[in-house]
Amino acid sequence: MPPRRVWFITGASSGFGFQLTKLVLTKGDVAVATARHLEPLNDLFLEYGHTNRLLVLKLDVTVEGDIRKVFEEVRKTYRRIDVVYNNAGLGGVGEVENTPNDFARETFETNFWGAAHVTRAAVKFFREVNSPRGGRLIQASSMYGFAAGRGGYYSASKFALEGLTEAVAQEINPEWNIKITLVEAGHFKTNISRHRGRIPAHPAYNHLAKRPSVADPVVNVGDPVKLCEALYGLAGLGNPPLRLVLGNDALELVKGKLAKVREEVDQYETWSADLKPE
Repeated sequence: MPPRRVWFITGASSGFGFQLTKLVLTKGDVAVATARHLEPLNDLFLEYGHTNRLLVLKLDVTVEGDIRKVFEEVRKTYRRIDVVYNNAGLGGVGEVENTPNDFARETFETNFWGAAHVTRAAVKFFREVNSPRGGRLIQASSMYGFAAGRGGYYSASKFALEGLTEAVAQEINPEWNIKITLVEAGHFKTNISRHRGRIPAHPAYNHLAKRPSVADPVVNVGDPVKLCEALYGLAGLGNPPLRLVLGNDALELVKGKLAKVREEVDQYETWSADLKPE
């Protein structure tokens, strides 16, 4: 029987985080479920709390001190983390011009700075605590972290996370055996967009397609359970990709941007010919 893996999951009270926590437990692995609000995890705790395979910890990823505390608690409890799913995040759809500054900053505090602090803590834990060294870091990006969508600050926060993750992937020593993947998911049936109401529509942008609704079946096309099964498989790959695009809508968007960028680069390639020093 293969050894149980220890999963550290942020944003575990809802969405992908909650579904992955359930999947990990049904697979016989260990789940460290962290979230700002723990009440949604009560039923799971009643079912698995006595097994020593579920540790529920309160965590606000925007508080760096809290991150250090929960990683230390995991070190004391399990002495190992095999997979970190860096998932906690905020979503919102709205034009850049009309997005309130406080919501824009909150989005970055969670989606970028929170994820950045967890990233640093995970790399350090994989390198200095795990024996043997190593671990898997799965970053919850978005298709809108590769090709911007109808939520400028959300896209920007995920773009920033992608840049940071690319840099970290280049910095780590291969001898540390740390594998990192950005998951660029499309639309799935989760409550990531529960904050949409905080960004009022701006009448100057009525020329754009109507904003997606949380209940819109055209938007919420993916099954989060199936996505989490893909994440579980990703964690077992010996040589995982830096990017994993999940969802037909995400594939279409990413491929479209790649084609457009290639077209523009090729079209204006000659503009670089005369930029050499005399």
